[in-house]
Amino acid sequence: MAKTKDIVFVYGALRSGTTVFRLMLDHHPMIANPGELDFLFDFLWPDPSHPTQWRYDIDKMRLDWIFQAYGLIVPADKDGLDLLENFLYQIDARYGSKPVMTINIHRNVDKVRAIFPEVKLIHMLRDPRDVARSSIGMGWSCNIYYGVDHWIKTEAAWDKAGIAPDDPNTLQLTYENLFRDIDSQLHRVCDFLDVPWDEEMLSYHKNSTYDPPDPKLIEQWRHKCSAEDIALLEGKARALLVARGYVPAGEGHVPGSAEKLALFLRQRMFQWRGGIEKLGAGLFFGEKLTRHLKLHRQHRALVHQINLIKQKSVR
Repeated sequence: MAKTKDIVFVYGALRSGTTVFRLMLDHHPMIANPGELDFLFDFLWPDPSHPTQWRYDIDKMRLDWIFQAYGLIVPADKDGLDLLENFLYQIDARYGSKPVMTINIHRNVDKVRAIFPEVKLIHMLRDPRDVARSSIGMGWSCNIYYGVDHWIKTEAAWDKAGIAPDDPNTLQLTYENLFRDIDSQLHRVCDFLDVPWDEEMLSYHKNSTYDPPDPKLIEQWRHKCSAEDIALLEGKARALLVARGYVPAGEGHVPGSAEKLALFLRQRMFQWRGGIEKLGAGLFFGEKLTRHLKLHRQHRALVHQINLIKQKSVR
């Protein structure tokens, strides 16, 4: 496999502060961060029939819009961990002018640890109530009851990976501590990465759309979410919320069948309405229909159009 002593994975749920933390890391003169590379592991699966014991679903990976945006080459003679090594080599060649490479992921921490048992991991945490609220702002959900789902999935996967709390190759970093005391927290990060502290990390906002560090960004849920919404979220995510050190605001509320159905229908209509607004009805429903009918050629063509729209939206 590729060298891993200089590769560190930053793991955390979307909207947990991983992007702003990535910018801080990338501003260090000795640390590079090429961004979110979940596709490295999303399409990589155990396969005893392959010499490396792993194999990529290359056809599906080629349809991933982030993979397409990075423009990595898939050599015809490589698959499994050999292909992963080649991808890391390509990424290192493009972004690796600095000694340490950090890579953001939101999923597949179990695969990372299985493939790289000794790799360093930075576990980025944020209060799930703020994560869910931010998910609404991103247009991913119409309420925090569903906005917290991806946080639950990411954190449950961390627990399932069986990483011990005192694992020496793991550093836990919370969004709240980072923005309350950014200097000391980034010193912790630099010590963990074996690089000297550099104040340039604090200048990330000068050439990005992100604001300077502001403690007011912490616990916005307290004045931006209703008590009813918080109760719904805490009824759903209470066990993980407490396990991660966050204090519930109340007893929580678990919806009954009728209320749960109403929440589901509102979420589904919200997703469909948003999809139609972004893609148009033909493209939105066409992708679903061709996927359901297994019309692979037509489906690939529609996904390509959708990917172009997604890539333009983030530029």
